[in-house]
Amino acid sequence: MNHSGPRPAATGLTLVCFALKDEAAPFRKMLVAREDPAILITGIGRNNARQSLLKFLQTTSLRRVFTCGFAGGLNPKLHIGQVLFDTSDPNLLQALSRTEAVAASFVCLDHIATTSAEKQTLHATTRADAVEMESDVIQAICREQGIPCATVRAISDTAQEDLPLDFNALSNPDQSLNFGKLAWTILKSPGKIPALLKLQTRTKLAAANLASVLREVTQPN
Repeated sequence: MNHSGPRPAATGLTLVCFALKDEAAPFRKMLVAREDPAILITGIGRNNARQSLLKFLQTTSLRRVFTCGFAGGLNPKLHIGQVLFDTSDPNLLQALSRTEAVAASFVCLDHIATTSAEKQTLHATTRADAVEMESDVIQAICREQGIPCATVRAISDTAQEDLPLDFNALSNPDQSLNFGKLAWTILKSPGKIPALLKLQTRTKLAAANLASVLREVTQPN
C-alpha cells in the first residue's frame, strides 16, 4: 500500500470491529469505563461486517476504525498468537509500528480455510501472510468514507496445520456457528475433543495478544 505523509486527526470515536465476542473479550475487559473506543461485534463474514458497520455509521461519527480478530497463518514463519497489521493510513502505520505487531498482508475469503493444503495454495497464489473473512469490506467502506482504517489480527492457527473440524460445514446460513451441529459432531467424534481444547487455548492467547496491541494504539492522546 502507498503511505503518504501524516494527516491531521479527524473527529469522532475510534471503532474496533470484531466478528466474534470471544475475539473481543480481553480487550473489552481492558477498557473498563472508557467510552472511546467503541466495540462493534459484526458477526462472521463480509455480509455481516458490511451491514453492521453501515448501520453503526448511520448514528456515529468515526475518526478511525480497526478491523480485528483471528486470522489463519499462510506464511509458514508465523506463530500462534502473533499479531499482524495492515494499513494505508500513515498515522495508524506509525502507531502500530511502535507495538509488537508486525506489518503483513491479508487475503479475505468467504469461508474458513480449514486445511494446511488450502492455506499453502493461498500463500502460493496470493503471497498473503494471513487469511481472514471481514477486513476487506470494512477497509473498503472506510476508504469510501474517508475514515482511516487498519486491519489488526492475531494468528489462531498456523499454515502447517488443519483445523480439528470443518467449521464451514457447522455454520448457519448467516455464517454463525450452529452449536447444535457442533455438539452432534463432537458426540460422533469424541476423539476431536483434545484438538478442540488445544484450539481454544490458542485462540485465548491470540485474543490476549491482540488486546495488548489494541490497548496500546487506542490510548487517549
